Amino acid sequence: MKRLMIAAAALLALTACGDPASGGQATETLVLAPVEFWVRAEGELKAAKATPLRVPGSNWARRQLVWVLPDGSPVKAGDVVARFEAPQSKLELDKALIDLQRNALARAGKESELDVGLGRVDVELAQAESALAIARRYARADFEAIARNTILDAVQDEQFLGEKTGVLRWRQDQSSQRGEAELNVLGVQRGSLQADVDTKREDLSALELRAAHDGIFMLVQGWSGEPPRVGEQLWASGEFATLPDVETLEVELRLPQQEAQGLALGQKVELAPLGHPAQQAVGEITWIASAPRAVSRQNPAKFVSAKASVPADAAREYAWVPGQAFTARIILLSADAAITVPNVALSGNGGRAEVNVLEDGEPTARPVVVGVRGPSRTQVVEGLAAGERVLLATADALPEPDADEADANADAEKEGAAP
Repeated sequence: MKRLMIAAAALLALTACGDPASGGQATETLVLAPVEFWVRAEGELKAAKATPLRVPGSNWARRQLVWVLPDGSPVKAGDVVARFEAPQSKLELDKALIDLQRNALARAGKESELDVGLGRVDVELAQAESALAIARRYARADFEAIARNTILDAVQDEQFLGEKTGVLRWRQDQSSQRGEAELNVLGVQRGSLQADVDTKREDLSALELRAAHDGIFMLVQGWSGEPPRVGEQLWASGEFATLPDVETLEVELRLPQQEAQGLALGQKVELAPLGHPAQQAVGEITWIASAPRAVSRQNPAKFVSAKASVPADAAREYAWVPGQAFTARIILLSADAAITVPNVALSGNGGRAEVNVLEDGEPTARPVVVGVRGPSRTQVVEGLAAGERVLLATADALPEPDADEADANADAEKEGAAP
């Protein structure tokens, strides 16, 4: 930027002049010459696409980081980038296994209890059926063969034993149904406990984090602004790192609003890492912010953000990684022959650009069509021709000398003229 301003100032000093014929007006004679407008910018290398890497596990289980690959390391697909421990998950798995064993013991106890209960009912039912059969035999016997009292008792026993047999069969059915329901409840509990055990085992088996594809391993900063460190407690499924795609790198630039007036999509950008000017690559502007923004509340100056593409072959050759600081030289205009005027010579009138051209020694406003606007000069596409003189400033616009200073100069001249 400074070199551009110095070059523009030197050009003005060589071409601008004020002579009596122009009435002391500062002018510049236009020439058709090669021209290049460019501005300097700085930015940071970032990846347009990145794969998130999360802490392994589920249900936000706690993980302790025991080893991690250095930040910015190149990795291949399948490489281990971090290892974790989960002592809390191990304890929870042991508890889940104990609950599973308790469920198995409860089921075995319930099955034994049901077997014993059904066995007793079966025995009582068998005895009742045997007694009922005997009672039925005597209840239908001849009075002449057996005593009357014996027959009457047998009739009463037949009614009682019939009722008892029905009750025992009902108890047998109820015991079977109730036992089956209780076993089903225990089975459902076992399924839930088994699923919990499987989940915890899966969590413990996933204590290594691997790269999903080739790329650069970049740790993600936490809420404190620091990346994860060995020994730190993390939560499963939380953000841990990213794997930027080295094929889609870009530099996010930031320019002062005044210098970004000629910025346009597709402009060539010469890129180099800060401190390594020999590592050069050429990209182009791919995105420009719609409006300038202030960097912070403490700094009211507004800047325009832009993004420049980075050739993938250059990124691989120089092993560039996201986060590096870059310098950029943005070529706003490069032409073999063009007419340009200083920005101070341009004025606006109802949305049109105008330039004051000297015609027969008098300034005449002439509308022009401008092209690319640089920091100090602007390209003129139509309205001007080589050899014409444009007005830069007038002597009337200069500040008047101070009256006291003028009187002092006059007194000095009188003293110098006295004999």
